[in-house]
Amino acid sequence: MSTNYLAKLLGDACYGFLAINFFWGLYHIILGFRRIMELSFRNHNEQTEFMEELMTSLLESKYAAAEELCDDDARALPQLSHMAIVNRGLGHDQLRQLVTEVVQRDVLGDLEYRTGWVATVIKSGPLLGLFGTVLGMMAAFGRIGTGEKVQPSQIADEISVALICTAMGLATAIPFNFLMASLNAKIRKFQDALGTGLVRVLDALKTPN
Repeated sequence: MSTNYLAKLLGDACYGFLAINFFWGLYHIILGFRRIMELSFRNHNEQTEFMEELMTSLLESKYAAAEELCDDDARALPQLSHMAIVNRGLGHDQLRQLVTEVVQRDVLGDLEYRTGWVATVIKSGPLLGLFGTVLGMMAAFGRIGTGEKVQPSQIADEISVALICTAMGLATAIPFNFLMASLNAKIRKFQDALGTGLVRVLDALKTPN
């Protein structure tokens, strides 16, 4: 198998690698945004209403009502509040540590996993594009180096592989950078809202009644 043929074969395969890279990143972007929607309140007012109702129950020591309010709500703040209420006998410091561990492991861990893969896809796109570019140019110059009469269309075919791979790599990295920034902004907003709510819940459980 000649080097020229191998370079052309791998150059063509780069289309597949780039497509896989793109759809893998898109998959994690979609799941990341979906996960944020599942875990967070739709807006600040909705969370405020929930917190007012919850804090009223907690400050009046109506723990059963507070547990019932949180139990059927799959969002992060209600579920973590429910866990804190159920384990309120641990003491403030231990309860705070427990909540922090669960937040990091079960809530933020999945989001970090998604953003980590998206970051890898962003870095891999241009690298795969460059790999395809090098292989395409190797195939083109390898054909010229044979000394045979070469048609311009044949050279153009190999060079087109190089240019298309470069374009596909950039077409992955550029939009995904913006999507990643948007996802990170939503994650930070979610973290801030979750942290604020949990501090209020833990402080209410700490207050002697």
